Amino acid sequence: MALTGRAALLAALGSIPVGVLEPGWTGILAVNGSLALACACDYALAAPVRRLRLSRSGDTSARLGETADVTLTVTNPSRRPLRAHLRDAWPPSSWQPGTEVESSRHRLTVPPGERRRVTTRLRPTRRGDRQADRVTVRSYGPLGLFSRQGSHQVPWTVRVLPPFTSRKHLPSKLARLRELDGRTSVLTRGEGTEFDSLREYVPGDDTRSIDWRATARQSSVAVRTWRPERDRHILLVLDTGRTSAGRVGDAPRLDASMDAALLLAALASRAGDRVDLLAYDRRVRALVQGRSAGDMLPSLVNAMATVEPELVETDARGLTAMALRTAPRRSLIVLLTTLDAAPVEQGLLPVLPQLTQRHTVLVAAVADPHIATMAKARGDAGAVYEAAAAAQAQSERQRTAEQLRRHGVTVVDATPETLAPALADAYLALKAAGRL
Repeated sequence: MALTGRAALLAALGSIPVGVLEPGWTGILAVNGSLALACACDYALAAPVRRLRLSRSGDTSARLGETADVTLTVTNPSRRPLRAHLRDAWPPSSWQPGTEVESSRHRLTVPPGERRRVTTRLRPTRRGDRQADRVTVRSYGPLGLFSRQGSHQVPWTVRVLPPFTSRKHLPSKLARLRELDGRTSVLTRGEGTEFDSLREYVPGDDTRSIDWRATARQSSVAVRTWRPERDRHILLVLDTGRTSAGRVGDAPRLDASMDAALLLAALASRAGDRVDLLAYDRRVRALVQGRSAGDMLPSLVNAMATVEPELVETDARGLTAMALRTAPRRSLIVLLTTLDAAPVEQGLLPVLPQLTQRHTVLVAAVADPHIATMAKARGDAGAVYEAAAAAQAQSERQRTAEQLRRHGVTVVDATPETLAPALADAYLALKAAGRL
């Protein structure tokens, strides 16, 4: 017995197959009609989604690897209670892999005229700005049979800052800085260009520091102490060209360079020096100038957060011109770049004299620890070939570094884990030698 279109539709709304309705389907259709009515009532009693008012609050920044909590406030202005499933959508890099579903989906109930808050916990995996996408709400009726669904745009941005993992080295570097400044009792004296004071000779002092005139006026041997000059200018230059995009371990070389730059900036500001930042490839990607000591580090971190490697060859002439414009008087220019032979020999070396004739130049580069591991490999033909290739790469790198040193450049070549403390040590050595 064939069913009409309406009867078939009502039958489809039930849980009983159409084929079993043929003997006495009239009564069954009445049951299904009741079910359809219940569904319609359930739908009608679901709180409207479009009328909801949503707003955000919470963290606007977080360091890479840390969490950021963003609170979403849902206000229900209707006369019906809101029973809903809510999805707070963010870019995939806002969470650790596999945690998005748990972090972004919420259940909530909001009585009429009231509001409730839900918190989405982000754990970003990349630097930069993470912007919230749409908020999707599915509102259910009291029976849970039917629902209404809609989306709202609720803007919010969380800036993911560099992690600054090297800050653990800062206390030891500051202790060394205090030794140079003569603020602690040590067996060595600070070497600098500013005369500080006279003190009694201690075994181990350089005899050239003895002040014979002062010694003649007293019963003990007096030595002159010096302290490094303050208020020096340091320009940190980040090369953001294609070589900075190469990954060493789990992160690009640029990230290790940023971490080293932050440690040096923190140390230099404590030493009383002024620090500026320039990020450049073929154009300026970030520029921080003229910040006070208290505002300098937050400004650097905030500027670095959105800087990404660019897959272009760095314009060495443009970088040099911009560096000279940013540092008009004698400064320490710290160039965080590569020691690959081609970019240095064809790009940096021809313009390097423009920097060295006016400034002290320090070049810092990120070395790949895997190359050193390959160089030690033995056992089969493949391992020997890898060792030979690694040895050749190390030799070229050392030759490039030596070329830079012949131009009066201080070179720091270290792995990502050791680059930051090595760069800080190089800065302290230059300061102790009075070369700043």
